[in-house]
Amino acid sequence: MDLHLQDKIVVVTGASKGIGLAIARGFAAEGAQVVAGARGTGPLEGIERVTPVAVDLATPDGPGLLVERAIQTHGRVDVLVNNVGAVRLRTEGFLGTSDDEFAWAMDLNFFSGLRATRAAITAMVAQREGGAIVNVASVNSFFEPDSGTIDYGAAKAAVVNVAKSLSQEFGPQGIRVNSVSPGPVSTDLWLGDGGVAATVAQATGVDVDTAREQVIASIGGFATGKFTTPEDVADLVLFLASDRAGNITGANYVIDGGLIKTV
Repeated sequence: MDLHLQDKIVVVTGASKGIGLAIARGFAAEGAQVVAGARGTGPLEGIERVTPVAVDLATPDGPGLLVERAIQTHGRVDVLVNNVGAVRLRTEGFLGTSDDEFAWAMDLNFFSGLRATRAAITAMVAQREGGAIVNVASVNSFFEPDSGTIDYGAAKAAVVNVAKSLSQEFGPQGIRVNSVSPGPVSTDLWLGDGGVAATVAQATGVDVDTAREQVIASIGGFATGKFTTPEDVADLVLFLASDRAGNITGANYVIDGGLIKTV
């Protein structure tokens, strides 16, 4: 299927690893020009049709600077993918999660995307040719089985909520805004040093493999029996950014291997 992404100008945040790197590679393989932002750009260097940009997206100016770089380099922006984000597991529960920790989660997981979206929509409106914005949210935006990711979930819920509002406001101008909510993905966030499994293992005194199995079992398990891959998420993001999804806006697509059992 031709996604009609050839020569589209795509901005991807948090693009140096995991889901973001898979998204940047996916768009480039479809013939798009990708402006890929991250604090460290090493993994992005040398990828054809990808312009790496070293930027701190957690700062107030960082997201806008990334969008501006796309406009300076290519004259426009057609697609924005808000992927940057991180989670710190809160092993002490709600009462052990401070205002500062909530603020950290909101800054990185919500405000970075909000600022990038503001910059991209400003450009898209001026271009008068529409555009597409896809947010990488999380099943934690609506599913919180415990308080371990309470601040992260609140931030991702805000992402999905604002996306719905923007889809209504800017739909008449041809700008579509959608979200993708992955469950656990086989990235460092889940499986790497300092990730969810490692943090739970340290807190409970079990090995990492046991901790991973216990966490997945405690939240219901995968119907497919496997983690979602970064490439799985990237494929969905590319589709939603493409003209093939031309009448899809305001949606939040779950990709979780059947983790969520309710409708």
